[in-house]
Amino acid sequence: MASFAEQFEDLEIWQEARVLARRMHGHFGRIQNYPFRDQILRASTSVMNNIAEGFDRRTPKDFASFLDVAKASASEVRSMLYLAEDCEWMEASEAGELRNQYRLLSSRIGALAAAVRRNQSKKKN
Repeated sequence: MASFAEQFEDLEIWQEARVLARRMHGHFGRIQNYPFRDQILRASTSVMNNIAEGFDRRTPKDFASFLDVAKASASEVRSMLYLAEDCEWMEASEAGELRNQYRLLSSRIGALAAAVRRNQSKKKN
């Protein structure tokens, strides 16, 4: 695991997920639709937490699996941003920008998961 980082805080994807989660909390933290608010905030927080938890499991298989969960949570946030836009809880331009940022983050998470898996299979051979 040390080939990727010494601690999860060193991972750029975790840092990006943290910034995005903070932005989501800032925007939706006071929204009155509690089920929506709780779901989108849990999903955005899940991205960064699954990266951290997987990293500290210290096995490539677990790390890659948790990265998959983080990637899925990023997709959930993107989906919910469409609803936020449709319900006019967020301007279309801001929702679109956030979806793009989560799409890029999701791609980077997927790339790291693939690299972890490649690295794991090289060690097995």
